[in-house]
Amino acid sequence: MSESKLRDLSMSFSVQIITLVKDLKVKHETIISNQIGRSGTSIGANIYEANYAQGKKDFISKLEIALKEASETGYWLELLNKTGYLDDEAYKRLSDQCTAIRVMLIASCRTAKRSDQ
Repeated sequence: MSESKLRDLSMSFSVQIITLVKDLKVKHETIISNQIGRSGTSIGANIYEANYAQGKKDFISKLEIALKEASETGYWLELLNKTGYLDDEAYKRLSDQCTAIRVMLIASCRTAKRSDQ
């Protein structure tokens, strides 16, 4: 798996999260929009930051933080869907992308941990 593919996917996802936050604010939904805005964009920020990590442990830590943020973002997406702020089609599209990022992050963390031994 290519690290640039993970960076590209996380950037695209962040752009979509920002668009979602804008739409939510138009609907006057601020509580969840603030939360998903932070967690959804933090994924990519931590992936980018990992590229300049100070050693293998720092690299793994940044990816694990990105993984936690992706997990949190998945929760907010589900909550938005269950409360009617996000229709089923948009939920599935964003949730599938978030899951794909999590899968790639898990694989990257495992690979980095194996090479660290």
